[in-house]
Amino acid sequence: MISSALPEGALRELGHTAGGPDTLALLVRDQHTRRLLLLRAVLDAVEAADATVCPTSVRARLREDWALLEAADGTGAGGGGTGMWPGAGIRGSAALDRLLYPLVGPWARSCLRLLDGAGVDGACTPLEERVRLLARELTHFSAVAAAAAVRAGVSFAVRLKARDGLLVLPSLGALRTVEPGDAPVELAFKEGQMTFRQPGAADVVVRWGRDTTTTWSDARAWSAARTLPGLVPGGAPVPLDDLDPYRTSSRELRHRDLSGPAVVDAAQGARWLRSWSGTGALLRLGGEHRLTEVGALLRSLVPLAVPVAVRTPLVPRTHGIGSCSGTRREAFGAVLSSTPPTPAALATTLVHEIQHAKFAALCEMVELHHAGPERRYFAPWRPDPRPYDALLHGTYSHLALADFFQHCALAATVGPAQRDSAWKRYARHREQVRAALPSIDASDALTPSGRLLVDTLIEVGTRLDTNPPPREAREEAEHFVDRTRETWVRTHALVTG
Repeated sequence: MISSALPEGALRELGHTAGGPDTLALLVRDQHTRRLLLLRAVLDAVEAADATVCPTSVRARLREDWALLEAADGTGAGGGGTGMWPGAGIRGSAALDRLLYPLVGPWARSCLRLLDGAGVDGACTPLEERVRLLARELTHFSAVAAAAAVRAGVSFAVRLKARDGLLVLPSLGALRTVEPGDAPVELAFKEGQMTFRQPGAADVVVRWGRDTTTTWSDARAWSAARTLPGLVPGGAPVPLDDLDPYRTSSRELRHRDLSGPAVVDAAQGARWLRSWSGTGALLRLGGEHRLTEVGALLRSLVPLAVPVAVRTPLVPRTHGIGSCSGTRREAFGAVLSSTPPTPAALATTLVHEIQHAKFAALCEMVELHHAGPERRYFAPWRPDPRPYDALLHGTYSHLALADFFQHCALAATVGPAQRDSAWKRYARHREQVRAALPSIDASDALTPSGRLLVDTLIEVGTRLDTNPPPREAREEAEHFVDRTRETWVRTHALVTG
């Protein structure tokens, strides 16, 4: 029996590594509902926490922040009774937009772990340190509420606290404080003007233009949030978020080998803009559905430092600079990436990572398998044995890449060199999927929904084979996967089905 959480037609669409507007909107709505439930869990946990863990002053401040969010939402601040959070139903506008921003998810999870007795990295933490960390984490919510109020044009005055000398107002920018560490900052907002006050320092005045959605200031201490223009004409700007303190976390990253977060300077910002400006056309070249899904699901790009390439028997490098990208389950809509060298590289990254975002959202709606966490499967794109779930994840993403590059290779508008490159990429990804699918298909751990999905993936592979690559590209891909498998078997002394 197919799960009722997702219509069968939508599951088939996703099985084709695509998804029409209605199916993508269904994934987004489900993720937004989960985010609001997560935030409710944080509020309830704070309310229920013992005063030794969450002092009365911290709880009262969170109530004040929620009231400011209500004011930004237009629902009326200051309501609510004993034991109840005021105005629990945020309806929309600037407040809801800030609460649903991808990087609020990791913040909420971090707070819940501390409230449940664990540290930020999941390890047990002494009570005194846990109380300090929780109070520090919850201060970020004050900045989220303030940013929502600024965007809504609601006048207010609050006392905030910087973190490590930086006060970030999500989506607006960041203030470098005069004092290092977790320094107090007073913020007043009225008629489009933010005024920051610090002890012993001149006021920093920042203007906010709702018509341009940007901030500007003469003070060097202020850094405006970066955005990239809409992917298509008339599309919403996409944040290039190099400020948010929750943009990366070693515990939550899907790939632990990602580089750390990067702060984008002017030169890097120009490179991002050049690559981004050509990405929409390349996504459309790889199929209109690729442009549609990126436009529907991408809400934030998080810059990573460019990593130094590592040579391994399975992943040879011909140069010293590598690249990396990833997604986070708790930050739906965010893609993490090192600076893309070309529009083609960025388009490929977005196709690859958006599939992981789609598949993660799908897995939260529908149970696809009952396989365990044992790492024993060969994945031609990884040097280490993978658990079944990771193999299925990777196969889904690489099949989408194969489809993308086949569309590019068959497009009438590409030149010979671009066509040749697309065929080679298609051939390699298709051969990698061909090597992984038998293990996935043979599993008896698939649920009915999982079986439908895998059968659809196989159908897609068969369809792709009707337009094969040139023989040279096919043979090169076959040799690459064969060598990869031989090295993997020698390294791990393990052969999988």
